[in-house]
Amino acid sequence: MIQPVLTINVVTQNGFLQNKTKNKISNETCNKNVSNLESRKFDNYIAMLNKSQISFKGYYGDPQPAKKLFWNLTGRNEVYEDNWTNEHLYQVGYKKWVNASPNELLKRTPEQAMQSILTLTKPDNQYPGIPPCIYPPNYGDKWGRHANYIEINPRAIAKYENGKVSEGLIQAMKLLPAIPPSPKSFANCIVLSQVFPSTYGDGYMDGNGLYTANLHTGISNNLTSPGLYGKMGADEQVKAFNDLAHLMGFKTAARMPLSAGQLQVKGRAFDWWKDERAYIDACKNLIELGFDGIYFDSAKHVVDYNGYCGVGSLPDYYQMQRITHAVRTELGRNDIAFIGEKCNDEYTYKEIGMTAGTDWGKADDYGSVIWESRKQRGNREYAGGPEVSNDNDYGGIWYEQRLNRLANCLFGYDNTADKLPTYMQINDILPLSNYTNTHEQMERVKEMNGSDAWTECERHWDGIFNTDWPAQNYRNDVYHIFEHVMYR
Repeated sequence: MIQPVLTINVVTQNGFLQNKTKNKISNETCNKNVSNLESRKFDNYIAMLNKSQISFKGYYGDPQPAKKLFWNLTGRNEVYEDNWTNEHLYQVGYKKWVNASPNELLKRTPEQAMQSILTLTKPDNQYPGIPPCIYPPNYGDKWGRHANYIEINPRAIAKYENGKVSEGLIQAMKLLPAIPPSPKSFANCIVLSQVFPSTYGDGYMDGNGLYTANLHTGISNNLTSPGLYGKMGADEQVKAFNDLAHLMGFKTAARMPLSAGQLQVKGRAFDWWKDERAYIDACKNLIELGFDGIYFDSAKHVVDYNGYCGVGSLPDYYQMQRITHAVRTELGRNDIAFIGEKCNDEYTYKEIGMTAGTDWGKADDYGSVIWESRKQRGNREYAGGPEVSNDNDYGGIWYEQRLNRLANCLFGYDNTADKLPTYMQINDILPLSNYTNTHEQMERVKEMNGSDAWTECERHWDGIFNTDWPAQNYRNDVYHIFEHVMYR
């Protein structure tokens, strides 16, 4: 086993300190014959001591952010099988996920969430563990042309405490086990609605919406964990999330605004003629953090300005070409997916570097979806596809309509090679409460008040998702739809 680099001493399972320290723990206390029944309890005791005494600096030769996260959360390297996961298992062949209420998932500890992911993804007849190297699932360089994009708003499910918002990444990680993994022939891609800080009030409940980004100022406080300060960098926390999503079989992407009025560079106003390079570098940074793609808000209006509702100017056709080309060539990556909001089937969108467009074709009509699939089958690098819902979803779609849209999107083709890209929100899988909606949560933080909870954040987690019987039945129906597409 690869051992971590430690800055001060730890207690071993044999009960001895590796080196003498000021805070000595007697051998009489630790050097005992531990029965098999007590071994896990003893492991946790040792982990608690280790966690309080050491500062983890990474593994020899490879930082391994997922392992680093697990160590800082638990104080140990050993991963335990998660029995709760096995009790909630939904399995289709070798594809596995869990069937559980989202509020239950959000209340699990980060340790339990990681062990759930590792239990789902471990090889058969082996103990769970974190692989030394975690790679994104391989669906070829043009994977984004056929992918299902599932957007998660980390701020909406984050930890709320004393008016502050944090730990969005850890909370999003807790939901990963309940999202169906990628099918055999095309990827499911998790899209985070925010990575970079908002331009005002980032990390606070009274901050502005997720349609802004302050570039080159680190990672949003909405996403990171204060408890990891000094132990893991914000970038490492993002990398750890991406590693765990990749381990589950997902691709990942991040939302980026294009409107100049919604962007800043280190706190000053953004200007497309002065800050094109800064924007390119920010996009490169996202890919270097482990994301496989970028979702460009308002990308349609780079080509078609009609109906534009953003704030400030957009990059022109040639600037958008330079941005996408520079990110791919400077990173030496041909497998990056660029998703354009509401980009249609025009070839122009391929020319500016897009891989997929959203909200093209009538998802309510199976005939429309399959017609678009046939019409666009000749272009293997770009396609505009339908969506179940988007960030402007006001919650007025009935469950039956969502299920119909999802089925049409996932089955609307003659051959899997012709499948169109599909866009949806996490509430198309795990429905939000009737008292909120996607657009409201994107615009501002709205604390939900559940009844059966102890803390500020638990009240919110109880309230934000719908957990009544119709919602649970809907979730089961969603899983059945994904079940029948897993091996197409």
